Amino acid sequence: MAVQPPPADQRIVIENVAIATVDANDTEYARGHVVILGNTIESVGDGPAPQWLDNVVRRINGEGHLITPGLVNTHHHFYQWITRGLAQDNILFDWLVALYPTWARIDDKLVHAATQGSAAALLKSGCTTASDHHYVFPQGGGDILGASIEGVQELGLRFTALRGSMDRSQKDGGLPPDHAVERTEDILIASEAAVDTWHDSSFGSMLHVAIAPCSPFSVSTELLKQSAELARRKGVRLHTHGSETAEEEEFCKQLFGMGPTDYFESTGWLGEDVWMAHCVHMNDSDIAKFAETGTGVAHCPSSNARLAAGIARVPDMLKAGVPVGLGVDGTASNESGELGTELRNALLINRLHGRPDALTARSALRLGTMGGARVLGRQSEIGSIEVGKLADLALWKVDGIMHSSIADPVAALTLGALPPLSVLFVNGNAVVEKGILTTVDEDKIALACARAAKELASRAV
Repeated sequence: MAVQPPPADQRIVIENVAIATVDANDTEYARGHVVILGNTIESVGDGPAPQWLDNVVRRINGEGHLITPGLVNTHHHFYQWITRGLAQDNILFDWLVALYPTWARIDDKLVHAATQGSAAALLKSGCTTASDHHYVFPQGGGDILGASIEGVQELGLRFTALRGSMDRSQKDGGLPPDHAVERTEDILIASEAAVDTWHDSSFGSMLHVAIAPCSPFSVSTELLKQSAELARRKGVRLHTHGSETAEEEEFCKQLFGMGPTDYFESTGWLGEDVWMAHCVHMNDSDIAKFAETGTGVAHCPSSNARLAAGIARVPDMLKAGVPVGLGVDGTASNESGELGTELRNALLINRLHGRPDALTARSALRLGTMGGARVLGRQSEIGSIEVGKLADLALWKVDGIMHSSIADPVAALTLGALPPLSVLFVNGNAVVEKGILTTVDEDKIALACARAAKELASRAV
């Protein structure tokens, strides 16, 4: 059952708290207040909350805490929660070849369990909105997309479900095995049905749907072109993997006679309604095209490191004006599954360019909040703490042993260890309290995931 929004007239007051609003001016308050009315932010500012407030159902003393916008995850593969720890020392192409045969045996019940494991890890690390790129739909697998949506709704996470796809198999020069792909016409029919069935474009929506063919090496040119036409006809966003590895770049040059960005441009896949995962191997021309068209990037630092893909040029992208958010990526290539830790990893990895100010504590936080909101097209609703925006908020404890000696609370969050999460609000509901999920039984999810992983492993034998 989906988590319902709180009554529209009830208030929650948070006071005596450090606030990083991540608004256009990066406004911060050393000791301020936030008032939640129903599922939106009614007030934010310095000092105590207004005294006239009525119907206050909860008051939180935020002493020793930092409140930020909830984190936004722009790229994930939830189903991979039940295939973690495999192909541990492979680059992307070899990793995919090793795992495709296992993934091709999933079904809706396994995906439901994996989805809840992935969503739980995200929520417990401060994430309030996530996108999930699911592209494996075996014949006889049941309603896989519906199972993932149901799993997320039970936890209370704001969600963008990406109806992914693959139609270029090994016989066509692609990477996936022949039995792991779908027919192009079937993909387009299913993608349109997913939008018609699930997508809710209203303000405050808990569920968006986007269309997301997997990658240049697993989908046909025709599918890319027709998916772009379909998405724009239906008014939804587009997502895929792009420029992830040097091998992908070489693949595109051999098959299409051009690099990934030029290839995507030729298929109608650059624009403000498009975002791509990784974008590690981008030259100056590629970055300029992304900036000119408003094409977004999901930066996945931990996964890029796990698969030895390289270091994305995030500082250069930001300087050019490219929309950039953070992504966990699938947990078979980022086993922690946490978004909160990506703040620190993004900051540190991007300084390996040799620039100590490549990302700052605050620009890392912006990547994980407003940056992600912009990439998902939801910057008017989430990503900052401003009056009228949705009450998706993370309250971090920064006065404990791991953080008490860091005077700057934002640095405590993005340079220190991930702080304990005292409360996480999604849509005005407290879905995490003192680090524990409130909407589901964590132990039951852990058991279901362990069983699902064993079941899938047995099918792959």
